[in-house]
Amino acid sequence: MPTDPLTLGQQLVAVLEGGRRTSTYKLAVMVALLDLAVESVPDDPAAEVPIDLDDLTDRVMAQYWTQLRPLSEKDHVTLRQSRDGRGVVFDALVALREQCSTPSLREMPIESAKLAAPEAYSVAHTTVKKKLVRYPLHLLQQVGTGSHECFLYDDAWMGKASTRAIADHGNRLVLFAGVCHTLARLAPLVKPAFQLAWVDDVRHMNRDILDDGPDIADHLFGTERVSLTRPAGILAEHFGNDCFYCNSHLRASRHVDHVLPWSRVGIDGLANLVLACPRCNTSKSDVLPAPAYVVRALDRGQDVIDALAGEIRWPSQYGRVKAASHGLYSTQPDTTPIWLGARHIQPLKRVDFGRWDVEL
Repeated sequence: MPTDPLTLGQQLVAVLEGGRRTSTYKLAVMVALLDLAVESVPDDPAAEVPIDLDDLTDRVMAQYWTQLRPLSEKDHVTLRQSRDGRGVVFDALVALREQCSTPSLREMPIESAKLAAPEAYSVAHTTVKKKLVRYPLHLLQQVGTGSHECFLYDDAWMGKASTRAIADHGNRLVLFAGVCHTLARLAPLVKPAFQLAWVDDVRHMNRDILDDGPDIADHLFGTERVSLTRPAGILAEHFGNDCFYCNSHLRASRHVDHVLPWSRVGIDGLANLVLACPRCNTSKSDVLPAPAYVVRALDRGQDVIDALAGEIRWPSQYGRVKAASHGLYSTQPDTTPIWLGARHIQPLKRVDFGRWDVEL
């Protein structure tokens, strides 16, 4: 039987409100698990689903990668994300950033850093994965003190930074039967709540430098965390300088849009990026697009997208877009708003899915 969404939602809220946090690690892990659940939705809603610990580690590292950039280029202040300002995960990522230092780190996603400094990335990745298993993954489901119920995955073997234990468990955790499908259904509601708590924690940890401003939510989770100048150039050069949605010719005011909204899955890969006019981009905002748009974005071809991404040392993430599309559309209720074009939004149940599910 699928896991009851109300019960699981209440358990996640209990973790959010009752779990003890001295850093943002637990929040980062939960957000990463929600994204992975969306991209791992099984055909059988009641199935157990393995989550690769390397993939989970990559997601956590990616979240912190841009968050650890200076809040202001003028004063070079970096926001603390632990009560004492220290942390193994943060130190590992700071060291990696130093290895990949460029005049503009905003233009380097962590996937590009991995290509630029593979050995340094591997060292950081190993350090972070051990830390995640030892602390946040082991304590994520615990509220208060004493014993606790595991409702997401078995954490009995965790709590130690043991390479042997990780290998013995197949380098993965296994979401209990029905949990993955239910997490994917809950993600649009639960993910913003965890991000809001994350913003609140970081603000409290940095009271001495933030006072009453600025708004750090955009710094931590906004779409402008990484400059999309290079993707814009290669997209225009290869596919033409026209709006992907309405085909109008673009001039200086062209935008780069995430086909699957950034707030839903956080995919910056070239497979999820298109050029758009301001009218379409503003109208679409964070609403899921009609499935036909996702099909058309993927129909540009994986080989083509991979090659273009390689030219600008940018991630492609074609497979992630395909997996996330299946997870997003197959778990949303019929009332979910779907964007068909500028000022044209309909409920999911009224959208003609055409061939999208077969293609994806």
